[in-house]
Amino acid sequence: MNIIFDILIRLIAAMLLGGVIGIEREYRSKDAGFRTHFLVSLGSALFCIVSQYGFGDNQHDFSRVAAQVVSGIGFIGAGTIIFQKNVIRGLTTAAGLWVTAAIGLACGTGMYIAAIATAALVLLGLEVINTLLPKIGTSRVQLSFTATTKDSVRKAIKQIRSHNIIIHSYELKERRTSNGEIYEVNIELKVKRGNSHDNIISYLEDFDDVTVSSME
Repeated sequence: MNIIFDILIRLIAAMLLGGVIGIEREYRSKDAGFRTHFLVSLGSALFCIVSQYGFGDNQHDFSRVAAQVVSGIGFIGAGTIIFQKNVIRGLTTAAGLWVTAAIGLACGTGMYIAAIATAALVLLGLEVINTLLPKIGTSRVQLSFTATTKDSVRKAIKQIRSHNIIIHSYELKERRTSNGEIYEVNIELKVKRGNSHDNIISYLEDFDDVTVSSME
């Protein structure tokens, strides 16, 4: 009975700690959110528990199972990394899944203090330190908008550049609709960190025929 209770505590701890990190990722609108993180953590903990109690008293090999979990989580992490237009995205999400698996392993072996401390440090790094650090350097933003004339496209781009925003790449498509021609613009911007998406959208509010489709 004590073993069953201990196993339940380990699984619940893994689920909670992984879920907390997942909630933070969900708040940041990342593809790997609450469900992904708590499943990774819970699965890692269960693998550890199975290695301890699932094969009899004489067949314990904790290190082998832990090594396989570390290797296996790499496939999930690799799936979250996207290389598009010379920009790598998803590295933080992949690293988050990796450390979440480690937290699950720690819970599975009963190392609750290490698991809780790691989860706290992850949240500290993702939220608190990131907020307190000065906004230095630049980040890339993918902006898509539509306009009814090429002149409006030129003026919108000029407006963006006037705020010291660098246009890294530019794509213009012309599409015919029942209401006439529409110009679709996809731009990759290089902006200073701290320049929010709302600021960029406000730069285009002066143009009545310009509509922002997406920004990420």
